[in-house]
Amino acid sequence: MSLRTYEADLFECSRGRLEAIAYRLLGSAGDAEDAVQETYLRWHAADRERIETPEAWLTKVLTNLCLNQLTSARVRRETYVGQWLPEPLLAGDRMLGPADTAEQRESVSLAMLTLMERLSPNERAVYVLREAFGYAHREIGEILDLTEANCQQIHRRAKQHLATDRTRTEIDAAAARKVVEEFLAAALSGDTEPLIRLLTHDAVSVADGGARVSARRTPVVGALRIARYLRGLFRPNAAKLAHAGGNPALHAGVVNGGPAVLISVGEQIIGVICLDATAADGVEAVRALRIQVNPDKLERITRRWAASGPHHPLTEMW
Repeated sequence: MSLRTYEADLFECSRGRLEAIAYRLLGSAGDAEDAVQETYLRWHAADRERIETPEAWLTKVLTNLCLNQLTSARVRRETYVGQWLPEPLLAGDRMLGPADTAEQRESVSLAMLTLMERLSPNERAVYVLREAFGYAHREIGEILDLTEANCQQIHRRAKQHLATDRTRTEIDAAAARKVVEEFLAAALSGDTEPLIRLLTHDAVSVADGGARVSARRTPVVGALRIARYLRGLFRPNAAKLAHAGGNPALHAGVVNGGPAVLISVGEQIIGVICLDATAADGVEAVRALRIQVNPDKLERITRRWAASGPHHPLTEMW
């Protein structure tokens, strides 16, 4: 059944919201795009004259497609090589979705997307639809074929699983640049002491190479260990330069709402270091580093980076 113009327009008006829901549910921009495209195909094939509320219908189809993907993704991640991290997105990407409330901004942070891996598929769906998009429990129940009371219970359980003592603050491009500049000054100094001062004592560093790129397969815990690890990571040598395919440039950016180092060779992003910064006693400190070097998870951010140029690096890596 062919789509009439207004039906095609209706879907396109919903696409950004659907992408934002799918990304929060899956932690992968590529998988989110696939889920939205499959939703479009089902919309195209449906008897649309019988659909009373298209927005609710599209949300229900998309969410259930994502739930199926989450179930299979759990199996795939059991055999994932090294650490799994969500796909990073550059500020301004519509897939990040609404950012009007603290809950909406927090729901798309890399820290929260990683934490949400703890949840069951239903818990994740209820949490995302409620916290990030403000759906009522009755509406969520209709989407997931659950009772309203059951959704309320699942939501409470999800919030308990995700409870942390995190305090997420607003950050703009200028604030992100300041954090990144301080981090790079310490990381490129060749000395561990500046890095130790910049990190919290219990900081954690996690890297995702996805078997495509060499990356540490276990987390690094503690300021001293991370400082030593980063000193080696930023130390130049011929093998690293050859592998990178050129001299990497280091940029400051905002990724998933937080400060990040973007590492580029030409217009290609080859790595993203997301810095989870916190203010303690009025001093900014980094409590977590999430290092993404898996090329499969850098395709979308590379496209947006290239389209938003030209960019002027803070410095070069080697």
